[in-house]
Amino acid sequence: MQVKKLNGRSNVIGKNIKKYRILNDLSQRELSDKIALLGVDIYHSDISLIENEKLLLKDFEIVAFAKVLGVTFDQLFENTDNLFD
Repeated sequence: MQVKKLNGRSNVIGKNIKKYRILNDLSQRELSDKIALLGVDIYHSDISLIENEKLLLKDFEIVAFAKVLGVTFDQLFENTDNLFD
């Protein structure tokens, strides 16, 4: 099965994840370690792929990112409406 993409993107929130990771002063490894504490395995190398919109996210991973970064779903998805203009 081929993974569907939107304008070459596998996800639309990667840039916001990076933004909030940096605002929280976390390295990619620290972010993956905190997510692992929630029982969700995302390797630190995957964080780079996610931030560059090259890796598909599962819904429970999005929930984990929001929880660890201390943001709402609206914040994770901010500025994504324009992708459909």
